[in-house]
Amino acid sequence: MNLTKEEKELLESYEKDEWQSIPGAKSASQRYRELAGATFKKDKRVNIRISEKDLVSLQKKAVEEGIPYQTLISSILHKYLSGRLAEKKF
Repeated sequence: MNLTKEEKELLESYEKDEWQSIPGAKSASQRYRELAGATFKKDKRVNIRISEKDLVSLQKKAVEEGIPYQTLISSILHKYLSGRLAEKKF
């Protein structure tokens, strides 16, 4: 196995039994899982018109990412609306 320095340090720490569970981690994990599920629930459909060139570009990018192009479009919109996608300044 080719591990980075950081990965080796983590593995050694784990093997020395230095890791401890955080109290309440399971319930917090379940809560966040439910919140994430609600956030990404796709319950509405929209139709938009875009240029063929843009659609082809989106489809190519989706193939590169290994996801359906509709999922890519939804992700781009979500990131923009949540402020995690900003216009590139030149």
